[in-house]
Amino acid sequence: MPVRLQRSHLFTLSGKAFLVLLFPLLLAACVSPESWEAVRVLKDIDAGEAPSALKETTPTPTRREISYSVVQPENGRPGPLQTADLYHPNRADPDDLDGALVLVPGFTPSGKNDRRLVALARSFARTGFLVLVPDLLGSRETRVRLGDARRIADAMVHLSSRPEIEALNGEGTVPQVGVVAISYAVGLAVLATTEADAKDRTGFLVGLGGYYDTTEIVRFTTTGAYRVPGERRWRSAQPLRPAKWYFLSGNIEALTDPDDRATLTAIADIRQRSGRAALLDGQGRDLVAQLGPEGRDLYSLMTNEDPAQVAPLLAGLPESLRRQLDALSLKNRELSHLTGRLILIHGREDPLVPFSESIALSDAVPETELFLIDGFSHINPRSVGVIGQLQLADAIQAILARRKSK
Repeated sequence: MPVRLQRSHLFTLSGKAFLVLLFPLLLAACVSPESWEAVRVLKDIDAGEAPSALKETTPTPTRREISYSVVQPENGRPGPLQTADLYHPNRADPDDLDGALVLVPGFTPSGKNDRRLVALARSFARTGFLVLVPDLLGSRETRVRLGDARRIADAMVHLSSRPEIEALNGEGTVPQVGVVAISYAVGLAVLATTEADAKDRTGFLVGLGGYYDTTEIVRFTTTGAYRVPGERRWRSAQPLRPAKWYFLSGNIEALTDPDDRATLTAIADIRQRSGRAALLDGQGRDLVAQLGPEGRDLYSLMTNEDPAQVAPLLAGLPESLRRQLDALSLKNRELSHLTGRLILIHGREDPLVPFSESIALSDAVPETELFLIDGFSHINPRSVGVIGQLQLADAIQAILARRKSK
């Protein structure tokens, strides 16, 4: 029976209630039958641990912690023992899998145990993916660690080498897995796919709110300025206030002066808690005045508000720090192995990484599927309106289309 709304009823509905009622009708009109699964997955992700239609129609995935070691390509020796959580779809036939995913967390003190990440892993497992979530030190420390790129590659190698995945890919083929990376982990995941033993095992890579050029990330987090590729003018936004202090914390170790490292750590801790608190040590002394040359250069970069001064300030940083930033950047890297394998999802309202970064990465890799989501801030779909929900459903459908049996 068709749904009909009387004119008088429309005027009595609140704006939120009206959108809740309107959303299914818009979906029916705009989403193809093939996309309904993506809609259910999106609603399940949005629901978190709460009930959903997808939960009602699929088994509860199993989750267990595993340990593994991977032979390192540079020396042929086993690497360090690592831990991860493995999520199995738990279907009636244990061998009934549609693909494999390495899910890479962004910044969260809980790491792989973050409840939102656990819910996301279970949502993907309900669609037939065998999901591996590695435990990354940088994720828990809320800092970008270059060494985590190797650990992501190890996770890819381990997952693709499991017997059930080798069988899924067929005899005589190199087993491949997908990678879904969140926020700053997107750059690390891309770097992981450049590792010799992981490159051929990359089936596809999904980046949610990722970066391309570390110089532009510094510019945005410190000044709020960003530029869409192809445009000459700067755009302006309000970045998340603690973001630059997280950035500072993540790069302090590259400084050679231990006193500067300790002083900047104290400054970053204060600024992460408050934007206005006095920068004083335990004896009431000015912390900024205690900085040496290296520390002053880095602090000047963090407090600069002029977009045009970012490049010269970066050039004045210690060489060790400049090398670290260059190593983390994706700009000017050879990424042709990701042609046709990259799916990028980015919110137009992202306060941590501007959406222009995903556009730039998309421009650098041919045949990338790029989804810019209206009203989407960073990684929380609950604030997204109707149009954004439809765009997110399209993005999820692009991921589900990469399954082996589809």
